[in-house]
Amino acid sequence: MISPIIKDPILLGGKSEPLTAADPQLARDLKDTLSAHSTECVGMAANMIGVKKRAIVFDDDGRPGLMFNPEIEKKADPYEAEEGCLSLSGVRKTRRWRIITVVYRDEAFRPRTRVLVGRTAQIVQHEIDHCNGILI
Repeated sequence: MISPIIKDPILLGGKSEPLTAADPQLARDLKDTLSAHSTECVGMAANMIGVKKRAIVFDDDGRPGLMFNPEIEKKADPYEAEEGCLSLSGVRKTRRWRIITVVYRDEAFRPRTRVLVGRTAQIVQHEIDHCNGILI
């Protein structure tokens, strides 16, 4: 189901709660909503559709990538970036890392570790910031 996008910074602020089990409906809603906004958005956190859980979806080389309870374990090669957000107007500067290692749960709630580089790493960092209540 395509969900409405939350634009209120107060509702977007604050840390999201961990998922305690895989939620197939949340995964579908995130994927459907990202797909509906694909011309203007490359990633989405669950709090952007009103669910305060640690779940993100992102453009993973043309297909939707999904992570539950993502945490950045390692990061390397910092740089300055400018980013926009579907939930907020305008573009803001932020510090990102070209290479990150993320630990997370997949859609079947199995533990995973993945090294991300470049554009995908930047997208995932932005969405994990959302999970942590950080608005960019």
